[in-house]
Parts: sequence; C-alpha cells; structure tokens
Amino acid sequence: MEGRILVIGSSGQIGTELVEALREKFGNDNVIASDIKEPQIKQEGPFENLDIMDKDQLSEVVKKHEISEVYLLAALLSATAEKHPEFGWNLNMTSLFNVLNLAKEGTIKKVFWPSSIAVFGPTTPQQNTPQYTIMEPTTVYGISKQAGERWCEYYHNKYGVDVRSIRYPGLIGYKSLPGGGTTDYAVDIFHKAITNEPFECFLSENTKLPMMYMSDAIKATINIMQADNSQIKIRSSYNISGISFSPNQISEEIKKAIPSFNISYKPDSRQQIADSWPESINDDEAKNDWGWKPSFNLDKLCSEMLTNLDKILIKENNL
Repeated sequence: MEGRILVIGSSGQIGTELVEALREKFGNDNVIASDIKEPQIKQEGPFENLDIMDKDQLSEVVKKHEISEVYLLAALLSATAEKHPEFGWNLNMTSLFNVLNLAKEGTIKKVFWPSSIAVFGPTTPQQNTPQYTIMEPTTVYGISKQAGERWCEYYHNKYGVDVRSIRYPGLIGYKSLPGGGTTDYAVDIFHKAITNEPFECFLSENTKLPMMYMSDAIKATINIMQADNSQIKIRSSYNISGISFSPNQISEEIKKAIPSFNISYKPDSRQQIADSWPESINDDEAKNDWGWKPSFNLDKLCSEMLTNLDKILIKENNL
C-alpha cells in the first residue's frame, strides 16, 4: 500500500473498531483517525479533528499525511436524520462529494463509502432482497444513501474513481454506544441485560431485520478494499448479509444466559422506518465477486456481546 489511510468518522460505532483493525493490519502510524469529536475510547495513533464539510480542511489533512485511501464513515443515521432532515442530507452528501472530488483529481487513490439497507423501501421485496431491485426509500438517510450509490457509480464510470461500497445491515458491537440508528435497539438491549435493567424496545416484538456482528462488518469492509480491482463488478454498493432476527428472538437468546432479563415493547416513530426495510438480504454477488462470507450466527453473536460487555463492566467497576 502506497501512502496512508484516513478514516473519517472514526469516533462512531463502526469507525472505532475499523481504526483498531486497520492499525493492527497496517501499523498505527499508517492509519489516521479523524472526526469532528474526540474518540470515546483512547487509541494509539494519530488523530485529526476534522470537519468533513470543510473541503479545504480535508484537502490539508490528506496532503499532510500523504493519504492514498479514505474510509468515509461520517453520516447522520436514520432516526437522527429524520429529526434534522436538511442537515442530514447536507452532511451525508457534501461529505461524499468532498471525498469523491479529491479522488477525481487523483489525490486519493481508493475510497470506501458505506451504503445501507435504508436504500430499500416498502415496495422492495422483503424476503431475500436481491442486489438489483426496486428502491424507493422513505427516510432522509435512505434517500441520501441511494443518491450516494448513484454518484459513486457515476464517478467510477465517468472519472475512473476507485470507489467501493457495501450496504450495511444493522450493526451490533460492544466497543461503542448506539449512534441513533433504527437498528440500535440490538446494541442497547445487551447493555440493559448486563446491568440487570429492564429494556423497553422501540420496535414491536416480531419486527425482523437484517443484522450483523461488528466483527463481520469490519471484515467485509477491509476485504472489499483489499480485493483486486478486477473483482469489484458493482460500483454502486454490494448487498451483504449476516443474520436476520426480531427483538423477541434476540431477547429469548439473551434469556438463555440471563433468565431474569425483562423486555417490554413500546413502538415509536422508528417502527415505521423498520417496517419499510427488508427482513432478509441476498448477497450472492458479494460472495461470488470478492469472496464475502459471514462468521457469526445469532448464538455466537449473543455470546460474544454478553461476554465482552461483562468484562467492560467489571473493569469499569474496579476503576
């Protein structure tokens, strides 16, 4: 790899773990973390306070650190963007254009930009949702991601930009707190279970959604960026699949380890968003083109989450 890697939005749920994984692979000094806010967890390696909306500041950081690859994770997620639609659109689109334009100029050689299952809508087939299908998103986040997919493909076809993308399902990890997404109940539920608190779920008990353990998401992200250029046949965004489950299914799995865990249901505005998304995803293209394969099922996911959050809680209480 020539040059260094810049992770934009490094303090978020995905960024926190991606930076760690990239530094383990390429070395601390070769991966520059950046965000508009300080990281929740102290990490070894360089950090830049960066406002991705400021293209001049972005350009300075890229030149200063001789950046060749950018992972653009900065975004306003689904539920949060619904409260601030204009800001959500501006942040999600301006950040992408700022990075794509630097890549168009040749300053950046390779770009990763995540899309989401939010690009799908109520008219999309909900079962085994194919790579190519009807996409009529009903949220600001989904609309911005759908538009972003088209722009990524456009910049590749028109200017030769090496941009790569995957459509993340709901992501579950223990190293950072939920970030305002509709699927974030599946992170918060573990925090409540570990601390013996009752959990009030904002989705109904049988709302089934595509999910993925964070380790699998990080693996997919690095794998698609490491794949040979000839393997990347889709330049909008690839479907990837992990596990599909409902709040009831995950709570029953948690109760196997913590029988006293108590869950109740009080659906709010996020229910309507969840109802517009698929229940399961077909990811044959990702498997065939660059060898994607998930490692975690529901049982393994729950075991990892409960074990690691328990360790964190014990550590915090001993401090």
